[in-house]
Amino acid sequence: MRATHTKPTRQVLSLRFIRRGFTLVELLVVMAILATLLSIAAPRYFGSVERAKENALRQSLSVMRDSIDKFYGDNGRYPEDLTELVNRRYLRVMPLDPFTDSSESWIFVPPPAGGDGRAAPGRLYDVRSGAPGKTRTGLSLSEL
Repeated sequence: MRATHTKPTRQVLSLRFIRRGFTLVELLVVMAILATLLSIAAPRYFGSVERAKENALRQSLSVMRDSIDKFYGDNGRYPEDLTELVNRRYLRVMPLDPFTDSSESWIFVPPPAGGDGRAAPGRLYDVRSGAPGKTRTGLSLSEL
């Protein structure tokens, strides 16, 4: 008995190469599944980014306000600006506003007038964000 090996015909070879790819329907189904998953995940992602920026802003304001109070307690006057707090080592670095990505957008609130009508020495009593917009609760960012 002799084993016979026959060569595949051209038609069989061409069918093998055609079946290696995906059909249009298969690609559309996969794309529809991906689009559905993205439509579920994207809003959660962007919401968490906004929450993180808001929390970072609250933390930066808290640290700066604490440094201003310590400066006043040590020196009996308020600082002139944030660079004085950095130079005197009450802050390590100039904080960035997470919404504007800038350290130049802070709004400085001067000290209030005392009982005698005069304000305490110094220019920096409080710090506010200069970013436009509102928090998730509807409060303006400059009111934090």
